[in-house]
Amino acid sequence: MSSDDHSNPTTLLDVARAAGVSASTVSRIMNGTARVADDKRKAVLAAIEKMHFAPNQMARSLKKGSTMTIGIVVQDISSPFFDETLRGVDDALKGTGYTSVIVSGHWNADEESDRIRLLLARKVDGIILLTGRISDETVLKFANQRPIVATGRALRTSNAIGFKVDNEHGAYLATRHLLDLGHRRIVFIKGPDSSSDANERLAGYHRAMAEADVPVDPQLVVQGDFHEPSGQAAITALLERDVPFTAVFAANDLSAYGARLALYRKDRHVPDDVSLVGFDDLPGSSYTAPPMTTVRQPLYDLGKAATNALLSLMGREAFDEGVAPVELIVRETTRAVE
Repeated sequence: MSSDDHSNPTTLLDVARAAGVSASTVSRIMNGTARVADDKRKAVLAAIEKMHFAPNQMARSLKKGSTMTIGIVVQDISSPFFDETLRGVDDALKGTGYTSVIVSGHWNADEESDRIRLLLARKVDGIILLTGRISDETVLKFANQRPIVATGRALRTSNAIGFKVDNEHGAYLATRHLLDLGHRRIVFIKGPDSSSDANERLAGYHRAMAEADVPVDPQLVVQGDFHEPSGQAAITALLERDVPFTAVFAANDLSAYGARLALYRKDRHVPDDVSLVGFDDLPGSSYTAPPMTTVRQPLYDLGKAATNALLSLMGREAFDEGVAPVELIVRETTRAVE
């Protein structure tokens, strides 16, 4: 049978027979997970090339011990926050020959570690960790096995690079904006206490309030978890207790969406009755009615920068380390106190 006969395409079993090995050995070599003698490996690679079973690029990558895949650890695959970052990753990978394997850590340090071990077992060439709960020390231990780029961290070693957004400054800008409009009773919906991003945003809120000599009412600092239901629950509870406030700053856009629903349910209009600010500038935030004021994180750019940094760690060209700073995007959900 000719390998060029398209009516009878070459199968993995054909390659195995030609190389004198089992089909499972061929599969494991192609997946980069096999430990076999050099002569067998060379025989399989030769058969793959001769029979055109795999693209030439795959054959070349196998020869140099690369699987041409990168692992990406997100925290919530359903979140639009990660959608934007992954879009940047995907665009940065175009034309490189690399493909990605995406897993979720679900905001759980143990689960993140398990997912990274899974990716390492699959012999990915490098890993992008998008935020997360594991410690910097743990990240650096994993980086001893494969290059890692992590967002939300300040790291710089020969095998690990971190990109950190200035969450404190972004939250300061948002709170300062509300203070400049005359608001003094400003609710802050926190993120999870275990999140450094959330704690930095709380610090920015406190700095702006202190700078303006406005005491923080502990009742106005309420717990959230970066998801819509927590924002809704937080504001609903304040309204039901008749706690007075004129503005809400949510630690992320999703929490702000939930807060907005709670205000709507209680017949409080945005921004006539309550001003509202989020954090992230998710794509949907410019399409709410009215469009929402928020702090823009360069999510797409962050995904591209992280990918280019990883490619650099894996031996490709140098990367541009610059990522746009956070900025306040003023739209139509905030207004001056009358």
